[in-house]
Amino acid sequence: MPNVEHAASHLEQMSIDNTSNQLRRRNEDVKPNMFSSDDNRPSEQGDGFREAGARPREQLLAGDKTNPDIFKQQGARAKFFHGNRGGDNPQIRYQEQGNRPTESKYQGNSPATQSVVRRGVGLGSTNIQVIANAFPVECTLTGWILYQYHVDFNPQVDSKKVRCAMIADHRELLGETRAFDGMKLIIPRKLSQEVTEVYSEMRSDGTKIRITISMTNEIPPVSAESINIFNIILKRAQRMLGSEQIGRNYYNQNLRKTDTTYRMDIIPGFLAAIQKFEAGNLLLLDVAHKLLQTDSILTQMTNLYHLYKHQQDGDNKFWDKCKKQFIGAIVLTRYNNKTYLIDDIDSDKTPLDTFELGNGETISYADYYRKQYNITDLDETQPMLISRPKEKDKRVGRTGLIILLPQLCYVTGLSNEVENDFKAKTSIQALTRVAPQQRVLSLTEFVQQIQTNKDVQKMMKDWNLRIPNKALEIQAKLLDPEIIRQNDVQLRYDQSKPDWSKDMRSNLLTTAVSLKNWVIIFSKKNRGTVVDFIEALKRVGPPMGIHVTQPVVVELPDDRNMSYITGLRQTVESTTQLAVCVLPSSREDCYNAIKKFCCVDHPVPSQVVLSKTIMKKQRLQSVSTNIAIQLNCKLGGELWVASMPGMTNGLMIVGIDVFHDKKNNKSYAGVVCSLNRECTRYYSSVTPQLSGQELIDGIYAKFAEGLKKYHEVNGYLPGNIVVYRDGVGDGQLDMVMQHEVKQMQDCTTDLYPDVPPKMAVVIVKKRISQRFFFKNHNSYSNPTPGMVVDTALTKSEWLDFFLVSQSVRQGTVSPTHYNVIFNTITSFTADRFQRLSYKLCHLYYNWPGTIRVPAPCQYAHKLAYLVGQNIRKIPHPALSDRLYFL
Repeated sequence: MPNVEHAASHLEQMSIDNTSNQLRRRNEDVKPNMFSSDDNRPSEQGDGFREAGARPREQLLAGDKTNPDIFKQQGARAKFFHGNRGGDNPQIRYQEQGNRPTESKYQGNSPATQSVVRRGVGLGSTNIQVIANAFPVECTLTGWILYQYHVDFNPQVDSKKVRCAMIADHRELLGETRAFDGMKLIIPRKLSQEVTEVYSEMRSDGTKIRITISMTNEIPPVSAESINIFNIILKRAQRMLGSEQIGRNYYNQNLRKTDTTYRMDIIPGFLAAIQKFEAGNLLLLDVAHKLLQTDSILTQMTNLYHLYKHQQDGDNKFWDKCKKQFIGAIVLTRYNNKTYLIDDIDSDKTPLDTFELGNGETISYADYYRKQYNITDLDETQPMLISRPKEKDKRVGRTGLIILLPQLCYVTGLSNEVENDFKAKTSIQALTRVAPQQRVLSLTEFVQQIQTNKDVQKMMKDWNLRIPNKALEIQAKLLDPEIIRQNDVQLRYDQSKPDWSKDMRSNLLTTAVSLKNWVIIFSKKNRGTVVDFIEALKRVGPPMGIHVTQPVVVELPDDRNMSYITGLRQTVESTTQLAVCVLPSSREDCYNAIKKFCCVDHPVPSQVVLSKTIMKKQRLQSVSTNIAIQLNCKLGGELWVASMPGMTNGLMIVGIDVFHDKKNNKSYAGVVCSLNRECTRYYSSVTPQLSGQELIDGIYAKFAEGLKKYHEVNGYLPGNIVVYRDGVGDGQLDMVMQHEVKQMQDCTTDLYPDVPPKMAVVIVKKRISQRFFFKNHNSYSNPTPGMVVDTALTKSEWLDFFLVSQSVRQGTVSPTHYNVIFNTITSFTADRFQRLSYKLCHLYYNWPGTIRVPAPCQYAHKLAYLVGQNIRKIPHPALSDRLYFL
């Protein structure tokens, strides 16, 4: 359900950052950077009912998936602006850490990117020591090296299983320690000859097979191939320790915990991977949890059937509910521990239907599961679930639909009922959130098991590897607290718990917008509650500078969707500042209808409030204060400001994010561009995407719109542009450069009459495994917000850093990874990017404190989510210069 704007309760109660978003990613493990296990975005006051849709894993842009309609937006590239751009000499008004840039190119991307010296401490920061969730991987043999061979079978042997068995027959030659994938053989010792021939026989018919083993290359410990081998060894070690692979990670089923009240299984495990960093080869290790609903999909469908069978039009309601609940969910099939995304439900197909095997044999689904997995007690009347093949399946020729049985599928993640139940969610979170002290203990215990298990140690010794039981220590730095001002009054807050909500309520807002012409619509049963709410707004507004007049009051006879739309249509005029709708219950369909009318059909800022939020009189004053603050934002007002870089030729900050709605096969990209020096006013726009497409086709057009609006407001174009791009993975960086940054460069080349602006593009990544801890003797705690790590766990070929910008009350705080993939702003060193990113984390107006990502990124996410999840149409441009999507 949407998260109806109950601003008040959220401003007073902070919860873990990113909780609301991550709880809905049913397709992922509950890692610290997932679920509210320890992830760190505060619960927002917000318009927005709860974000109920899963946000699928980002996908690469397919080569043939270009949207021609979007490219048409670019049209003829006319130069929109002429005249003054301001000066060309940037001056930074706040002091930063003065590291010297060195000339080096970003690997694989643009030569314009400049790397800088990142170590040392400069002005505005202090050196500190932290512990990372990383352990060195050491080679115990001097001159350690692996040897790779190509293996050829003549005559050809098709079965990989048979090929592996034949290689195993020659263990005296090859040794017990080896890795073989059917063609490529890797061993830790060199054979006496470059090309070796051996023979085996087919056990089926005695055919003699000549096996030719040819040396191809040597693999040093720093190569990508050796990292792959290290991870194969690590997976074997986890299996030896009793864990099973579920999805990408390994979990210990013996330590499973079951919450019988909420019908959930919580399976603990570890996210473990060996990667190459600046500090060398490191084992990155973190605690993970897999959430699994104990009832199969068939059981849940049966319960829904009994719920709807006696209702009018119950059959259609039943199927609609099933599709809404299960399409887009990620399920686990326990017979093979694999996960699948449910794309559709086929109500006409049953287990008695047949399909064709690879050998041409026709078999029913029921018989297939009986023979393959010895599953016999199948309900032969159940419908079937459909999962489309993933991109990796298509690459190996698996292009057909995957048919699954509801009886054998279990939904991962929380059910909708648990997600909307605060008590239930808190109960589950208590089992998955892990505090720093316990987290470090769990990680060191895992490494101790590797060191003490005899089978694991023998394998590690055979490969000449060792993992010491000592976590990596890193020199980090703590940025000084930011100065936050509200109407020239400096707000007081504790940097360790950055929350200035109490101090801000007693001061005038930076820019207050009076509420003179507004409408409030409600059903007649909420009349008394609404009257009290209006009076409360009139009382709390003036101390903040917001003068509230009597609204146009519309009392509806009922709470049907059409009644609200009719009320809006009859009362909202071109001069109306705001429409407030009070709903008696949380209903997504009604919320969507209201938002579509106010954002698309008749553009006006809108606020949806649940009656229960304003019903308690003892909390009405506080609730009304918070709602008044949010209304001020939606009307174009400003709450607080931070000191931003004072560049004489202008600075524009751009935030970009993409929302994917799998259930409706829609994707939308949100783009927001700052319009003023303080980066508190924004121009927002949305561009549609092909379903699941992460890379954006329409960046040129949206970039041009933002620049045009900036020129309209300021009279000149910005001389410096910093883009924060959220939502792309490491494997997509080159494509972002080639597809999106290229469009930005084309746009600025076409629009600037003289010299193009200086520009930087920063990738913002939240879904990471790195964690950092502050050590005080033998105890561990979360680092203070403002902590930056730019050594050891960074990549030598990147200009990247980790920033902890927020605090959490429970669990372990999650850092955010920033990677500058493009930069022509020569005055911006790594220290300046770190400081700017931290500043922007203070400027999100839906939370009176710091958040995990820069405010423009979060605004872009909120915008894309509202469009993709609720209104599903492009908003009216009349709203583009206000934060109507909060």
